[in-house]
Amino acid sequence: MGKVNVGSAPDSWGVWFADDPQQTPWERFLDEVAAAGYTRIELGPYGYLPTDPSVLKEELDKRGLTMTAGTIFEHLHRPDSWESTWRDVSKAAELTAAMGAKHLVVIPSMWRDGVTGEITEPRLDREGQARHGRQVTELGRRIAEEFGLKTQYHPHADGHVDTHETVEHFLEDTDSAYVNLCLDTGHISYCGGDNLKLIQDHPDRIGYVHLKQVDPEILAAVEADGVGFGEAVKRGVMCEPPTGIPELPPLLDALAGLDVDLFAIVEQDLYPCPPDVPLPIAERTLAYLRSHGGGVSI
Repeated sequence: MGKVNVGSAPDSWGVWFADDPQQTPWERFLDEVAAAGYTRIELGPYGYLPTDPSVLKEELDKRGLTMTAGTIFEHLHRPDSWESTWRDVSKAAELTAAMGAKHLVVIPSMWRDGVTGEITEPRLDREGQARHGRQVTELGRRIAEEFGLKTQYHPHADGHVDTHETVEHFLEDTDSAYVNLCLDTGHISYCGGDNLKLIQDHPDRIGYVHLKQVDPEILAAVEADGVGFGEAVKRGVMCEPPTGIPELPPLLDALAGLDVDLFAIVEQDLYPCPPDVPLPIAERTLAYLRSHGGGVSI
């Protein structure tokens, strides 16, 4: 049996941006994620946590925290986008590597605005998907060569890799030597995909995990109203385990059955949220995951 090494992320404290007055201050996030019982975190949006490696390392160390991955968006489906993508990716990758982490979670840009839900560009056709996959493979190669990090690609609701079909195409279009999958269980379910089938069909491509659940009733209302992901989050579409889908115990068992050690980072999109909301949820969620046993490592 492999180990599923659980952690948390700024996202579960209502953090989507580097700087936003609605968000939990970074010091409070670090204090509370440690108080909840977690020992592993992600970087979150570049610029939210301190970007000076020595400062960030000191802040993590004094709270008994380690970093599992950095996170960054890309927009390589657009023409002439390499330089602007690499500028952002390389900054996040450099800080991630300095923290001793081994993974960079890369997220597709959106075809509709993440806050307003306005459709901003057309979906990629099959040729565009293939071209995008080649670009992401090259990105993964450079990340590996220059920073020693593994690229784990994160499908995202309203992003250019979102549905089960687009995830399958992405895996077909990318080289597993340089790019694998950050399986975000919530985003896959939000977009109608099957997490267990992805694990079963592509066991060698599951390199990292985000544990997240979706409220099916809110999701149905969101789909009926045709609103974007940002509005869906405000309505509470991402919910506290074990109240939503997908069921986590079968997923955790399937992940442990891959017979490799994986990081599984708990995320519950809460942007924006009152400052006193995240900590109790984090404590309850960690207690729930501890109760599963199996290959789960806290």
